Amino acid sequence: MRIGELARATGTTPRTVRYYEEIGLLPGSGERSAGAHREYTEADVERLGELVRLKHLLGLSLDELREVMHGEDARAQRRREWHETEDPVERRRLVEAGAAHAEGLLELVRRRQVDLEAYESELRERRAKHERLLESLRETVS
Repeated sequence: MRIGELARATGTTPRTVRYYEEIGLLPGSGERSAGAHREYTEADVERLGELVRLKHLLGLSLDELREVMHGEDARAQRRREWHETEDPVERRRLVEAGAAHAEGLLELVRRRQVDLEAYESELRERRAKHERLLESLRETVS
């Protein structure tokens, strides 16, 4: 698939795809000759979809997004290593690393949740102020 198709499939733009490749969030589409079109795979669609989802869902900066995706790449590597070993000590190490990664993501979500709750509280206060002002205006007009 070409860059425009990838962008449409993930709800983003070709410019974003190119930028994410530039900064290393999305792997380049491989070797290509000058003037040849980039070609993308279903794995690229999945990765870019996850990047877009996390950025919008959690409001991550590009640095935070890079950190999360590095952890997700490590998670995929741990999964491969799990299937390649029967050693219980190694499997325990892999599970502990996975648990640490999950805890880090949970902490990120908790921080975002606190920020969202604070903003929600601010908006509720603003709405209450507007309601009070409207009520006082109704009294003066009546």
